Amino acid sequence: GVDFGLLDRAGRLLGNPYHYRDSRNDGMLERALEVVPREEVFAQTGIQFMQINTLYQLYSMVQSADPQLQAADVLLPMPNLFYYWLSGQKAAEYTHATTTQCFNASDRVWATGLLERLSIPTRLLPAVVEPGTVLGDLLPEVAAEVGLPQTVQVIAAASHDTASAVAAIPGLDSRSAYISSGTWSLMGVETSQPVLTPAALAHNFTNEGGVGGTIRLLKNIAGLWLLQECRRRWQSEGHSYNWEELLSLAEQAPAFRSLVDPDATTFLTPGDMPAALRAYCRRTGQDQPESVGAVVRCCLESLALKYRQVLGDLEDLVGHRLETVRIVGGGSQNRRLCQFTADACNRQVVAGPVEATALGNILVQAMADGELAGIAEGRQAVGASVQLELYEPQNRVAWDDAYARFSSLEVLRP
Repeated sequence: GVDFGLLDRAGRLLGNPYHYRDSRNDGMLERALEVVPREEVFAQTGIQFMQINTLYQLYSMVQSADPQLQAADVLLPMPNLFYYWLSGQKAAEYTHATTTQCFNASDRVWATGLLERLSIPTRLLPAVVEPGTVLGDLLPEVAAEVGLPQTVQVIAAASHDTASAVAAIPGLDSRSAYISSGTWSLMGVETSQPVLTPAALAHNFTNEGGVGGTIRLLKNIAGLWLLQECRRRWQSEGHSYNWEELLSLAEQAPAFRSLVDPDATTFLTPGDMPAALRAYCRRTGQDQPESVGAVVRCCLESLALKYRQVLGDLEDLVGHRLETVRIVGGGSQNRRLCQFTADACNRQVVAGPVEATALGNILVQAMADGELAGIAEGRQAVGASVQLELYEPQNRVAWDDAYARFSSLEVLRP
């Protein structure tokens, strides 16, 4: 979501894009904030401070005097790079541009003044188009290669995956919070204007563009990355657990024995995730999760408790109670996590659709073609097309006690 490619004047990719977890970003957020204070950056961009953001990737290139910056003619965020290869059009789609921390949330233009203060060349920035913009027809050479007619249109959907996912959430209203659940968990609400208050800055929330002129006020949470990395580690050791096996083992493990803050920096690129989880628990005076089931339960319970924390912050920012949590994406299939979320948050959870991002992408294309009148009609169409699952909260006292323990981890965050 925050990675990009650089093209030269002939439209050629200058080099392979870097991954946002690359070590070149280490320390760049802090160094950038020595030049432009945190309050100023947030007032302009409204974006959560994370070292993975495009802004700090670019600043790392400035600091290392990367020659690609001088050779480049245009910067294209990853989805827009594919649009270019499909249509020949160089443009940045709005919902994605807002996530870079290089975009002014209020004025809806690139934050050129901010970038200039960080010596990032603003000549690289492409024009910004709205989701649903028809970029043109498929390039003849691409059409010929894949066997499609050249009259196939290339439409800029909501090209940030979370923007597409949120567009496809049935029943989303002012009393609902959503979680787009996958490798990352994006938890937030839909608003009409960016929330740039001191409280939003203090809670480190983000204001990203949505479909139909909306804003996604949300928090990026580490998500199922923890569990995915554990499973990858176990596979490398010769244990190929499927997801059902892992959840079954978690059911058998004791509850609330080991809790972690999923967003602790030690989990960003840990190498050995199970070992990193045990080390965190050791440093915070807890039992270390030794068995596979204990590790899985630690990940799921901790994630659900993080959702509760973020839900409370969201309610502070919007000024009212959020009655329902709507979970979409791959994580909505994880019944144990959905139930834990209902329990931890003491809210009804509505799970589905699983393929919200794909459905939202189709929805925006249908709006561009005039098949759907707008986002409200699109969400009704999605609701009529999928089966949703409901989870009711249970075991409130036990989860309240666990949350008190989880909250105390904040001061011990590595």
